[in-house]
Amino acid sequence: MLVRGVTLQDFRNIAAAELALSGLRQYFRGANGQGKSNLLEAVGLVTALRSFRTADTRSVISLGREEAAAAFTLEREGEPAERVAVRIRRTGKELWHGQSRVARLAEHVGRYPTVVFSSQDLQLVRGAPALRRRWLDMALASMDPGYLAALQAYARALAGRNSLLRRPGGASPQELSAFERVMAPAGSALVSARIAGVGQIASLASGFYLRLSGPAETMALRYETSLQGLGSEELLARLESGRQADSRSGATLTGPHRDDLAFEVGGAPARDFASEGQQRSAMLALRLAQAEWSRARSGVRPVLLADDVLGELDPGRRARFWAALDPAAQVIATGTAEPDGALAQWQVFAVAAGRFAPDPA
Repeated sequence: MLVRGVTLQDFRNIAAAELALSGLRQYFRGANGQGKSNLLEAVGLVTALRSFRTADTRSVISLGREEAAAAFTLEREGEPAERVAVRIRRTGKELWHGQSRVARLAEHVGRYPTVVFSSQDLQLVRGAPALRRRWLDMALASMDPGYLAALQAYARALAGRNSLLRRPGGASPQELSAFERVMAPAGSALVSARIAGVGQIASLASGFYLRLSGPAETMALRYETSLQGLGSEELLARLESGRQADSRSGATLTGPHRDDLAFEVGGAPARDFASEGQQRSAMLALRLAQAEWSRARSGVRPVLLADDVLGELDPGRRARFWAALDPAAQVIATGTAEPDGALAQWQVFAVAAGRFAPDPA
C-alpha cells in the first residue's frame, strides 16, 4: 500500500493540512511538540480507526472544535487509487470509501495496513500488562474482522458484568449470567487467536532480532494465559465459579483481559535484565515482525510509520534496521534532525506549529 495524499482538519494541533506524497520515503522534520507525531497518528487511523497513542480517539479533536477529519489518497497493489475519509465526533466516528459510507468496520479492516515504530514502544517492555494487551489487540484486530468483533463483544460484556459487581447490594446470578454467556465464547475466541498470532509474530521477531543484534543474542516472545485450551463452556464455568471472589473485589478476575505478553532477551526477562539497547532492538524486531505478519495475512505491504526512532539508534543498529526493512514498503518517518541521506532519498517536510512545508534542504 502507498499513501499518496493526506488532508487533515482540526486534528490535534493541525488546523488544516493538505500534503502530496511521492516516492517511498517521507521525512517530517521539526522540534518536539510541533505536530509530527500527530500526522503519523492520523495516517495510522486508516488501518482500524484506532489511535496508536490513546485509547480514546476523541482526544484527537482540536480543542474547542466539534470534530476532526482526515482523508487519504491510498493505492493498494494492483488497484486504482481510492480516497478514504474518517470523521471523528464526540458522539462517534464515520468512515467513507470514496462516496460511500462504510456501515461496518469489518468491511474495512485489513485493507489498509500500517505499522508504527515509536520511541514509546519501550513501554511495551517496561510498562503495565494493559499496554501489551492493547498492542496485541490492535495488531490482531487490524487484520481480522472476526477478532475485532469478538474483542468488542467481550469488552462490552465485561464492562456490564463489572458494573453489576460494583453495584450496591450486588447482582443476581441471572443478571451476571447474561453477560457471562457473551464473555465466554468471545473470550475463548480471543485466547485462541492470540495464541496463534503471538506464535507467528514471535517466530518472525526472533529472526529479525538476530539481524539487528547478531547471533550472540536471542529474543523470545510468549503469550501468558491461564486459559489455554479452554473452550467456551469451560470458560463460562470459571466465570460462574468466580462470582463470589469477583463480587468481593468488584471486578472480574478471570478472562483474557488479565493475560500478558512476556519478552525475553538471552533467555532472561527483558524488563529486568536487558539493556536499553537490547530493549530497543527487541521492540524494533517486534514491529518488523508485525509488518511481515501483516503483509502475509493481508497480501498488502503495510506503510511503516517511524515516529522519532531512527535518531535514537547508534549507526550500526540504524544501518541494520534499515537493511531489515522491506525495500518496497513506504516509510513515513519523523525526527528533530536532518534525515540521514545515506539511508534513503527522502521527500522532506518542515513542521512547525501544526503546519507543513516542503523542505528541499
